[in-house]
Amino acid sequence: MTDPTPQERRARGLARMSEVYGFDVSDGPGDQFAHTADQLFGEVWTREGLSDRDRRLLLFGALGAAGLDDVVALQAGAALSNGEVDADQLREIALFLTYYIGWPLGTKVEFAVGKAISDHRRKLRDAEKKDS
Repeated sequence: MTDPTPQERRARGLARMSEVYGFDVSDGPGDQFAHTADQLFGEVWTREGLSDRDRRLLLFGALGAAGLDDVVALQAGAALSNGEVDADQLREIALFLTYYIGWPLGTKVEFAVGKAISDHRRKLRDAEKKDS
């Protein structure tokens, strides 16, 4: 098997990013974006061995422990949109993590999850209104 060309790796990475986040991701500028698309999504997120849900759960723990609640909200919204978890499971994840990452960080995760759930429900209501 031959190694993919840079263009093939980028296309694979962008396609995987779109799947993971649940919305179309277009190409972006700079080395940071290139490594994100080509390596993280084109290589790491396409590996066998873990499901997207598994990877997402690991991300919740890492992001929560780092206090990155804004990224938790992004990941939670994508997980809801992709059907990897439901609202009750997200709240349970936040509570579970609280015992391992501490109450202040866990509370930030809970707020981020709550925001993602509210945003997701609003999008669903808006889509229903648009369809009716």
